[in-house]
Amino acid sequence: MRQAVTVSDAEETPSHSATVRRLEQSSGKLAAAAIARMDQQLPWYRAMPPENRSWIGLVAQAGIAAFTEWFRHPEKPQAISTDVFGTAPRELTRAITLRQTVEMVRTTIEVVETAVDEIAAPGGEMSLRNALLVYAREIAFATAQVYAQAAEARGAWDARLESLVVNAVVSGEADEGDVSRAAALGWSAPEHVTVVLGSAPNGDSELTVEAIRRAARYAKLQVLTGVLGKRLVVIAGGSDDPLRTAKSLIGPFAAGPVVAGPVVGDLLAATRSAQAASAGLRACSAWPDAPRPVLADDLLPERAMAGDPAARGLLVEEIYRPLERAGSALLETLSVYLEQASSLEGAARMLFVHPNTVRYRLRRVTDVTGWSPSDVRSAFTLRVALMLGRLADGEPRP
Repeated sequence: MRQAVTVSDAEETPSHSATVRRLEQSSGKLAAAAIARMDQQLPWYRAMPPENRSWIGLVAQAGIAAFTEWFRHPEKPQAISTDVFGTAPRELTRAITLRQTVEMVRTTIEVVETAVDEIAAPGGEMSLRNALLVYAREIAFATAQVYAQAAEARGAWDARLESLVVNAVVSGEADEGDVSRAAALGWSAPEHVTVVLGSAPNGDSELTVEAIRRAARYAKLQVLTGVLGKRLVVIAGGSDDPLRTAKSLIGPFAAGPVVAGPVVGDLLAATRSAQAASAGLRACSAWPDAPRPVLADDLLPERAMAGDPAARGLLVEEIYRPLERAGSALLETLSVYLEQASSLEGAARMLFVHPNTVRYRLRRVTDVTGWSPSDVRSAFTLRVALMLGRLADGEPRP
């Protein structure tokens, strides 16, 4: 039975040296033929800028030269990825996709394969063809390695870039440069942005970040995320409902409170949302029964008592001032009602009015502020707002 000639057998055949010489002499013609076939068969190649086309031509030439050297000494280890792809800049992996590179390599191999009978010395056809098959396999592995390394490097760089943006938003130092960095990461400037904060789970932070991304894709949200110390930070865009956003992303967070900041209009304004969420996370221990997740605005009284000036300002400007403008009767009725342990009859007696009058005024308080005095949690918020408003005015309690 006749045995096939292997690659390692090639050096033992008399025709091997002659085939190597003929291969060297034909390398320029083969590279030109490969480029011509790419131009004919690959539309994406024809549409590329001249600079990238020239780099691809160099890669094709380097591939044929590397094959020649590899065929000359098939027993020696060859750094194919360095020999072939080292001729082109790293940016080329961004300019052409892996699929396009595979098409380029396949086209070049096909050109060499069709010329085997013409190039090989008499009796060396089988050896050259077998060598080309093995080389095609090696170049395929080398292509995959180059793109894998590029993807890893790009992923590491993107992660650092994303961490910079997230940290700038949380620290209140975000600027137009961070907007540009976010755009490079695929952030398309959604109209509604909120920041969600909580504890990061133990373990690999990259797995946590990837879990957030999966949850965001499912919820159709854009996210910029990262683990800063023990905190997991998510800047989410695409929804005007911060509570729904937080609920859709809560899975990867560790046990403990998760706070969603208010919705803002863009990434630069997300600093306000992050600061509110951060203040809420610090103050959340004062409300043991807080829901999970919880809105930072629902923690206004705890935040105010913890010294958050933004929360104090909101309580005064959004509750006390509107009541003040609505007339002294509302402020007085609310104050007396809260002091009387939320008793309509007790408040009516203290004010010398009918209970229905108290009931009507309390409904007006709800209309003006959005907080209902009959709800225990809302009553607490209203009480704190009244205290802060009086302190701001420097007036004694009514």
